[in-house]
Amino acid sequence: MLEVPGYSRRPIGRQDDGPRMILGLNDPDARRSEEPRWCGLFRGTLVLAFERGRARATGQWGRRTRSWLLAAVVAATCPVAAASNGEFRWNPKESVVGGIEIYKATFDDTLLDVARRFGMGIEEMKLANPGVDLWLPGEGTAIQLPSRFVLPSGPRRGIVINVPEMRLYYYPKDGGRVRTWPIGIGRLEYETPLGKTSVVRKKVGPAWYPTDTIREEYAARGEDLPRVVLPGPENPLGSHAIYLGLPTYLIHGTNRPYSIGMRVSFGCVRLYPEDIVELYDLAALGTPVSLVDQRVKAGWLGDELHLEVHPNPDLPEEEARPSMTDAVRAIITATPEGEQPPVDWKLVEAALDKANGIPVVVGNRAIGSRLAGTRRDVAGKTPLRSS
Repeated sequence: MLEVPGYSRRPIGRQDDGPRMILGLNDPDARRSEEPRWCGLFRGTLVLAFERGRARATGQWGRRTRSWLLAAVVAATCPVAAASNGEFRWNPKESVVGGIEIYKATFDDTLLDVARRFGMGIEEMKLANPGVDLWLPGEGTAIQLPSRFVLPSGPRRGIVINVPEMRLYYYPKDGGRVRTWPIGIGRLEYETPLGKTSVVRKKVGPAWYPTDTIREEYAARGEDLPRVVLPGPENPLGSHAIYLGLPTYLIHGTNRPYSIGMRVSFGCVRLYPEDIVELYDLAALGTPVSLVDQRVKAGWLGDELHLEVHPNPDLPEEEARPSMTDAVRAIITATPEGEQPPVDWKLVEAALDKANGIPVVVGNRAIGSRLAGTRRDVAGKTPLRSS
């Protein structure tokens, strides 16, 4: 397991029936190194400023860039715990892995700190915890860690990137396991592409060669971007890069860890600094890479049918949720041919309305139609039980 100075990994997720409480900072052994309260608050303030500026004109990006550089300095001087070990045992006959965790916040936590500590993207943390303040959750607040996943449909080999979920899955050749990490993806005007490709090259300490379009954008806001950005703290590619068969698109690290789980790149896929090192070691040359668009995923765990729904953050709230057609398509794809899926459509409707990225049970082979009377509230809660 990778060891990063100043970091201590916190494993999450388990293959069981429901959520469990984890102590996190309530456990003295898990506390980060005496971080001053202002560190978390400052990080939260910077990210809030970033989010408020996302919809502004291009000319505002200069100030946002400087804010992120400042955030990088704060991150370097205020240690936090590392991302979690996102490896799960996987039965090829099933499609759901992991388990929901509940973390009880302490007075100096921010939601960004919790996301960073447990290897989550900030957007999935916000979806899973509506109403929780970004930088002041409050002491004792129960924070849900969305660490249960429906695996994307399609071939499960090599690297699979579900772009709208902002997650990368890696399936080793020997099977039986799957690893997953949160990612940052392309901004709306630089969308991360979809399709099939492969790993064609890898590089430790990559140099960044920005395109003319990127350099022109920097110039428009008064910033001089060189043709080559050498390895170092100012390089947005981070410490490692995996080059794909798609020209100019990479999977790489980052010098801005708090951007993971956001649409902030020029189309590339970025990972936490420690996660890219792990993926770099795992992904050999020739590893297949699939970039897919699955906002609604359906999969089986035993006799239970799970549905995982992700909204489109680029649309107004009333238009952001996927449709019933999307859910039906995902359920049909997940169900063996010739089998009639035992679906409670009211639970499907509730899952679509919630659209919080957490898998919920919407059918059960053993219970069939009786599910409607016994599990009516599941879609609004954790996958299997609330305590």
